[in-house]
Amino acid sequence: MIPSELARRLVRPQDIRPHEPMPRREWLVTNGLGGYSSGTVAGVVTRRYHGLLVAALPSPLGRVVMLNHLLERVRIRGGEPQWLGDEDEVAGPNATDRTGHLAEFSLELGLPVWRYALGGIGIEKRVTMPHDQNTVHVTYRLLSGDGPVRLTLRPSVHFRPYEAPVDASSALNYTLTASSHGYELRSTGEFPPLRLIVQGPAAALTLDARGKADVPYQMEAMRGYESVGALWSPGYVRADLLPDTSVTLVASTESWETIHALEPGEAFGAEMARRRSLLSIAGAAARTDFGAELVLAADQFIITPAGRVEEAARARAAGEEVRTVIAGYHWFTDWGRDTMISLEGLGLCTGRFREAAYILRTFGHYVRDGLIPNMFPDGAREGLYHTADATLWFFHAIERYVRVTRDVETLRRLLPTFLEIARCHIHGTRFGIAVDPNDGLLRQGAEGYQLTWMDAKVDDWVVTPRRGKAVEINALWYNALRLLETWLRDQRLSDDGLDIAGHAVRARESFNRRFWCEPAGHLFDVVDGEQGDDPACRPNQVFAISLDYPVLARERWDQVIQTVRQRLLTPVGLRSLVPGHPDYKEKYYGDLRSRDAAYHQGTVWAWLIGPFIDAWLKVYPDDVAGAKNMLAGFEHHLAEACVGSISEIFDAEEPYVPRGCVAQAWSVAEVLRCYTRISASSV
Repeated sequence: MIPSELARRLVRPQDIRPHEPMPRREWLVTNGLGGYSSGTVAGVVTRRYHGLLVAALPSPLGRVVMLNHLLERVRIRGGEPQWLGDEDEVAGPNATDRTGHLAEFSLELGLPVWRYALGGIGIEKRVTMPHDQNTVHVTYRLLSGDGPVRLTLRPSVHFRPYEAPVDASSALNYTLTASSHGYELRSTGEFPPLRLIVQGPAAALTLDARGKADVPYQMEAMRGYESVGALWSPGYVRADLLPDTSVTLVASTESWETIHALEPGEAFGAEMARRRSLLSIAGAAARTDFGAELVLAADQFIITPAGRVEEAARARAAGEEVRTVIAGYHWFTDWGRDTMISLEGLGLCTGRFREAAYILRTFGHYVRDGLIPNMFPDGAREGLYHTADATLWFFHAIERYVRVTRDVETLRRLLPTFLEIARCHIHGTRFGIAVDPNDGLLRQGAEGYQLTWMDAKVDDWVVTPRRGKAVEINALWYNALRLLETWLRDQRLSDDGLDIAGHAVRARESFNRRFWCEPAGHLFDVVDGEQGDDPACRPNQVFAISLDYPVLARERWDQVIQTVRQRLLTPVGLRSLVPGHPDYKEKYYGDLRSRDAAYHQGTVWAWLIGPFIDAWLKVYPDDVAGAKNMLAGFEHHLAEACVGSISEIFDAEEPYVPRGCVAQAWSVAEVLRCYTRISASSV
């Protein structure tokens, strides 16, 4: 049964954690194109990525901040103006005082709702983005008390690419024009016009242009970036809030025809219906409560890439559509590794099988020299290929897809590609990726590149140098060989003389001989590395157990999994390095160099809870309750950071402060996947 209203409510939410001034709670609404609307619950603009409309535009523009902020003020029965928001917060670049009160913030079917109480008056605000449009609706209505209440909104803008520093393009000039359709705000730059409509009783725009040159962005300052920028406002909008009516500001880069196609109420109803439909097709365990919240969070990452026109044309010619996965909000684009790891949680546990197939076939088209792209830069048409593990995760993703959907045709279409991938890895391809003929293990490495998922790099400094034979790369390689061997046998196809089975046998024998670190009682992280064999205790060894075809000998599983549980497991994922190691960092904090120094040196990664639970249940198949307890911290986390989603990373020690991207695809995907698996096992 699908709930009529799935809601997460925070009554008088406190945005600031007691142990430090940042980070604040944030919210996120996405549009299925990679664009979004996002900010803090209190309304404080703290990031360069915040904006009510961050549009996903065709290349070369990519994602662009088009509407930065709305300053909101109300006047009740001729009294003094009052700001909306919490009186203890500064919610806008021009705000100096707050007398309004945020009584409640909630997510209703994943969409943000603010409810304010001011002098006997109750006001509600909602933010919605129509799907597949670069459009945002901000709607206000009177919940209680007598009207009219005069609502004044002052929009502020700074058109710029969303990754650009906040002081970039500050010299832009803007012009505002009016027509029968609404208002158009244009700049002297290469950006499209921002189209604005205000619908509501007595709505009118007053031209009162103002600029502010010293807007502070607190999170940018904390992260070591330019943190003071300029905003410009063309004027302010006035409208009356009355019982049984609403006021909506519509901002968009779409055509006027698209903007006017649906009234705000119709657009809101269509989006709510779409969200209920997502819950209806998800697995039974993911239709209510925690699982349902994760299904709606998962929806934010599956997108139609707005900029890759040629790719879309090619797909349509074949009767298909293009889909990809945004790795994380606010700053990631689509990454091959993240996509393949996330596919099961985002596309299969949610019942979105057709889109999962589109994603797999989209990446299949981009294979070059036996590799899938590591990432597509924002606004670019072609990918970058500097990765040794993303392609091996491709095997894992297609296996999970076929297991659930029985879509053998997609597997048949991709089998020649997988065979070519194996050939390239055996004989050697880019970035030093090749099987070592001496022991059959897969090695990788090229000067200046970090090719594994532990990919932090600052200028010429590779923080976690793992050139050589990495433990998870060889676990994935063995798994890929066994999967390919099985697929070829089932389809009665030849391996073209590659001796896939022989390579698998040799890789497993060498792995168990080379990777076991007897003094430490766990696996080496890298063998034959630049500094020899690396005995650092890291979570990568879990993959030697967790994958469909475990490469590690069964008699060593228990010792490895207990070591990881005791030394790396936290309530929100696995540490990336064991405490006590000389390189261990407790906090992910400070400027880029400081943060990247900690990124894989202790910092907790939420997504790693997935492979750990897989490995745990292989070793202890009856301990479903124990596995379920490992997810409890994430349910609590849905009420902090980006409300309703799961962060990329956390500090390595209590209180495990959320860091990095506030909403991360593989974090959501792996928690959802494990939750549905455990729920099914509990029935």
